[in-house]
Amino acid sequence: MFESLTEKFNAVFKSLSGRGRITEANVSDAMRDVRKALLEADVSYNVVKKFCKDVSEAAIGAEVIKSLHPGQLLIKIVNDELTKLMGPVDSNIYFVSPGPTVIMLAGLQGCGKTTTAAKLGKYLVAKGKRPLLVADDLQRPAAIEQLIILGQQADIDVYSEDSKNSVKVAKRAVTHAQKNGYDVVVLDTAGRLHIDEDMMTEISNVAKAVEPHQIYLVCDSMTGQDAVNSAKEFNERLELDGVILTKLDGDARGGAALSVKAVTGKPIKFIGVGEKLDKLEEFHPDRMAGRILGMGDVVTLVEKAQEQFDAEEAEKLQRKMAKGSFGFDDFLKQTKAIKKMGGMKDMLKMMPGLGGKLGDMDFDDGQLKQIEAIAHSMTPRERREPDIIDSSRRRRIAAGSGTQPNDVSGLVKTFRRSRDMMKALSGGSFGGLKSLFSGGFNMDTLTAAMSAGRKIKQRSKRKRKIIRRGKIKRR
Repeated sequence: MFESLTEKFNAVFKSLSGRGRITEANVSDAMRDVRKALLEADVSYNVVKKFCKDVSEAAIGAEVIKSLHPGQLLIKIVNDELTKLMGPVDSNIYFVSPGPTVIMLAGLQGCGKTTTAAKLGKYLVAKGKRPLLVADDLQRPAAIEQLIILGQQADIDVYSEDSKNSVKVAKRAVTHAQKNGYDVVVLDTAGRLHIDEDMMTEISNVAKAVEPHQIYLVCDSMTGQDAVNSAKEFNERLELDGVILTKLDGDARGGAALSVKAVTGKPIKFIGVGEKLDKLEEFHPDRMAGRILGMGDVVTLVEKAQEQFDAEEAEKLQRKMAKGSFGFDDFLKQTKAIKKMGGMKDMLKMMPGLGGKLGDMDFDDGQLKQIEAIAHSMTPRERREPDIIDSSRRRRIAAGSGTQPNDVSGLVKTFRRSRDMMKALSGGSFGGLKSLFSGGFNMDTLTAAMSAGRKIKQRSKRKRKIIRRGKIKRR
């Protein structure tokens, strides 16, 4: 997300890096580029105007600390202003007692309301709640069936009726939740392709009937200013409590995320960053500002790592690393956790200093599949003790994984070097990443594996080209 905006911001900061101090002239030049970048990102004009004015006022005359260059100081100022623009932090759902807490989702058709309802339900389950999803979108064909299927995937109960009266369905659903001990009711309401009076009347009637404790507007971030404009319209009729931005992983511009809070005055509660039901994140303005500026998002990265890596398992892994007994089974566990965290490239984007520099780097998670194929073609003993893999074993493993014996040999050699490095560093200065992931992740091993995977892939491509040219025949 925000790749385009990140690149443009980095270019602006780089242009200031050689300056001795910040002056009104170079701030003005920088703001011209920032203004252009924000407008191209589909940020509201009034928001851009105020943002650039605030940054300029904070930057002009600011003294450059000895340890900072003008470009670094401007990064800090822009980061602070971006955080203010999208903040404050308000990702809490306010639950009532006695329950159930009623949350109503509103939005246009196609914005991802139904999927978001299921994602929100899964998020609530992780928080220890017992939610009930309510299929109250009675306008869109198959909306009820979609929510039922999503509810089954998330193992969450769904309330539905064969009815055309959305008000009655909503009221009976809340009554059902009260009688059956549900903590939260999540109402998936009907949308339209555009805002019209019939739509607003229907959703207003549902809100009056059930008096939801929270009303969240679901917006498709890829529609840019249209998302912000629809948020403004809905807020005037419903008095929103917050906004959920969907499809943010596919939005390289980020205009909606930067505009919606300033235009509506309502906080962004959550962001959808993928199609899977676990791809709903709490929105933190400071973390998002860091991602936009290419500064990474270590806090979110650590939280994701802690969700995937069991503390006891991580401690065992750390002991293995210290002894140099780290095997391919341990590596496979790591790659599985990496996939659950969103993949290698998504993780590296959150690392400080790497966020805006991965555009041309070839981190194809498919490369890991070939590494996994080789590892899965090994016997349990070979995965535990890679040193026993001799030439005959290499040939058998290569045949089983669809690779060449020298690919297996290269991977084993790379793995040994990484294992030896981990053993040497485990008790020394490797405390940074080691403490960050509690021993559950090692960048050296995975980066080396990715490199080996690229080599295997390149060899496979070359071999396919030769075969197509007719120079060799397949056996």
